[in-house]
Amino acid sequence: MLDLTDLDPDQLVAATAPRGPVCILAGAGTGKTRTITYRIAHLIESGFVAPQRVLAVTFTSRAAGEMRDRLTSMGVGGVQARTFHSAAMRQLAYFWPQVAGDLPWRLLDNKFPLVGRAARGVGVESSRENVRDLLGEIEWAKASLVTPDAYADKIAGLGRTPPFEPAKVAEVYRRYEHSKASDQGMLLDFDDLLLHVAGALENSPAVAEQFRDQYRSFVVDEYQDVTPLQQRVLEAWLGDRDDLTVVGDANQTIYSFTGATPEYLLNFSRTYDNATVVKLQRDYRSTPQVTDLANTVIGKATGRVAGTRLELQGMRDPGPEPEFHAYDDEPSEAREVAGKILTLLNEGVPAREIAVLYRINAQSQAFEQALADAGVVYQVRGGDTFFDRPEIRQAIDQLKRATRRTDLPDDPVVIAKAAFGPLGLTDKEPEGAQARERWQSLNALVELIEEIVRAAPGTDLAGVLGSLQRRAQAKQPPVMDGVTLASLHAAKGLEWDVVFLVGLFENMLPISHAVKAGEHQIEEERRLFYVGVTRAREHLYCSWALARQEGGQKKRKRTRFLDGIVPELESEAAAERARRTTRCHICRHPLTTPTEKALGRHETCPTDADEEVFEALRAWRSAVSREEEVPAYIVFNDATLMAVAEALPGDERDLLSISGIGPRKVERYGEGLLEVVAQFR
Repeated sequence: MLDLTDLDPDQLVAATAPRGPVCILAGAGTGKTRTITYRIAHLIESGFVAPQRVLAVTFTSRAAGEMRDRLTSMGVGGVQARTFHSAAMRQLAYFWPQVAGDLPWRLLDNKFPLVGRAARGVGVESSRENVRDLLGEIEWAKASLVTPDAYADKIAGLGRTPPFEPAKVAEVYRRYEHSKASDQGMLLDFDDLLLHVAGALENSPAVAEQFRDQYRSFVVDEYQDVTPLQQRVLEAWLGDRDDLTVVGDANQTIYSFTGATPEYLLNFSRTYDNATVVKLQRDYRSTPQVTDLANTVIGKATGRVAGTRLELQGMRDPGPEPEFHAYDDEPSEAREVAGKILTLLNEGVPAREIAVLYRINAQSQAFEQALADAGVVYQVRGGDTFFDRPEIRQAIDQLKRATRRTDLPDDPVVIAKAAFGPLGLTDKEPEGAQARERWQSLNALVELIEEIVRAAPGTDLAGVLGSLQRRAQAKQPPVMDGVTLASLHAAKGLEWDVVFLVGLFENMLPISHAVKAGEHQIEEERRLFYVGVTRAREHLYCSWALARQEGGQKKRKRTRFLDGIVPELESEAAAERARRTTRCHICRHPLTTPTEKALGRHETCPTDADEEVFEALRAWRSAVSREEEVPAYIVFNDATLMAVAEALPGDERDLLSISGIGPRKVERYGEGLLEVVAQFR
């Protein structure tokens, strides 16, 4: 008997709604996955549908795997949980002979060569960047059901800016499509899988009847991010039936650049006038302080999406207020974030419960360097997948060998620990960075095996290996015990106790091309920020740098999405005052360049610095840069060293008064600097 007591009143209404169209508007952290798995289980237990007649469609393979695991733990097996593309590939493989006869097809796993050839054919240089831009535009067009012939008119009507002249993009698109067909068969890309499945169901009554006899009930997660092509497939699956449950949150629409649109979610009750619509607004993930900020951020949204806003209610105990920090420059921001993370780790916060989130992947480098310098283990989400790591491959090979032995204990966990010992799994975490990272991976694999055995007692080693293979295929890695670095897009669907939202300045968030595109794209950037805020359970730190490099002009403005929410910080006010009032200490005229501001004078104004002091400081800097294996300017630039030579500081307070030297620099290099200067005072 299904126990529904774990559901709150709104979740219960959604889970037990009558068979038919159901729309669940689920805010961040409101338990949508629990709700839809209970709904599937309830439909099955109530006899409305058999497990093998249910098709649940998710946005990612990881989400599909998690849904299958939840259903299995509830005693519900046989439900198909897949992505749109995975489901389409499976269906097309089955139905292809009925619609195409003996004509063979295979999946195109690399589109670059074909698009590059088409680009060259129309006079566009086939550089990697150009091909990537063209490929993205073709994928958008196919997902939006736009043909090559209709492309130019369509983007003109949308105000979309193409990467090249529309006629050339359309011709590249046309040639790419033609190049996939030959006498030897057809090459199909991922969008073609969806197009052909939809076409088969729409044009072949026999295929449609066979499919619709197999699947009777459908569930679609993240419905705000479906594309017109995916919606066409869904409608082909359904036919004239309405046994459909959709789940989504228009406030989290962040993939419109791929063709995704929230319109199908927003219009659901118009499409199905008998639909049950339920709002989930109780946020069990985040504290009231986090949800209050999230509500305020999204409360300033404009346009169509804003009309269906959900108001999150933080259900956790109160926690700390979100913090906001403006730093002089990006290196300072990265070092301060790393320092705060060290403090949190020392206070007992697990590394796996901390994340640093940014707008674009290129921003990760400074934080990777700062965390490495601080000795903090981290993982960059979107890098090598867990199951592709060399040590994990070796470990699984060891387990496969162990299945051929008859002298081992029955406990797969014991076997794994013994097998992984020679690979680097020691009783205690090692000190070296590389050894520590390897140890972390192997330990995470052991914990994953423990989880598999705990979920299904009696599972033998062969069963464990089968489960690991399924998780690898579904991209379900274990949670690593390291700080996560990820883009805001990659963080969708994840959560941590502590979140650092970094790089929150204009032209990064909202990103510059969104600002140029206008309000629609700016509002999507606001939703992306909202997604970032709602990833935090308890601690949230928001920060931005006023300049890119140390000693650079502090011209940046924090993101407009904090306007009216966070008062101007003193560091921002000081930077603004400095921009307006910095003057040469010799001639008193304004200073304009970063070098002049670091020196405190114009480069043409006379200096009383001793050249010998300056050269001694440069020699000291060279020694430090060699020892730390970093470029010399990372330690201090010439302008800062010249300012030190002029000021001849006597203590740390004097150092802090020099432009380009902050608390972290003093902590790291202050003693060495003062020793050099002391020789000349």
